Amino acid sequence: MILEIAVFNIQSAIAATNAGADRLELCENPFDGGTTPSYGTLKTVREKINIPVFPIIRPRGGDFLYTEDEFEVLLKDVRLVKELGFEGLVTGLLLENGNIDIDRTSLLVELAYPLEVTFHRAFDRADNPLHAMEDVIKCGCQRILTSGQVPNAFDGKELIRQLVEAADDRITILPGSGVRANNAAEIIKFTKTSELHSSARKKVDSKMKYLKISMQEELESILIDIDEVQLMKKAMNSVEI
Repeated sequence: MILEIAVFNIQSAIAATNAGADRLELCENPFDGGTTPSYGTLKTVREKINIPVFPIIRPRGGDFLYTEDEFEVLLKDVRLVKELGFEGLVTGLLLENGNIDIDRTSLLVELAYPLEVTFHRAFDRADNPLHAMEDVIKCGCQRILTSGQVPNAFDGKELIRQLVEAADDRITILPGSGVRANNAAEIIKFTKTSELHSSARKKVDSKMKYLKISMQEELESILIDIDEVQLMKKAMNSVEI
């Protein structure tokens, strides 16, 4: 069973690794849903972390429809992540009609090779999820991160199970969003997945007490809960599929 933890800073990357995470999704800007980390973050994490790390390649928050200029940014970031020696990356592109952008996603996958590529939760905005999964497979991705096209993966577990069955080991379906220790085992049992994704975030008071309330709230939600990671891993290992 593989537990992937989404992390948004070097402290959380180190903590998640020490807590037993099997893989990290490395992002910045959690309140935009995760964007491409800075060069400094990428380089530091690569130097300090010895488990697989998949940086997200997403130039901005918002939708997953990218201009040609933005696609140039995506290409350059894929090259950088590959040069820095990461094991994989996470990305995703859609078309205006809700279909997967097969042409440009395929180009990114080809450029990234031999890195693994996870198609991220842009999938949850795609039209016709079973058809979308087939398109992602055509692109050459190894994995789809999804909450089952609803906000919480536990609530989307029926679609996730359908995707796992239809995938038939051709691609890994990775449930994420709202995954915690108290529902991890049930999600695995119901969907028959072999991997889970969680941010496992906790609230931690900042030492900068003069910050405004709104900024304080943002700072309180970017670190992971080590106990939660360990409990999730324990729950996952207790399940026999």
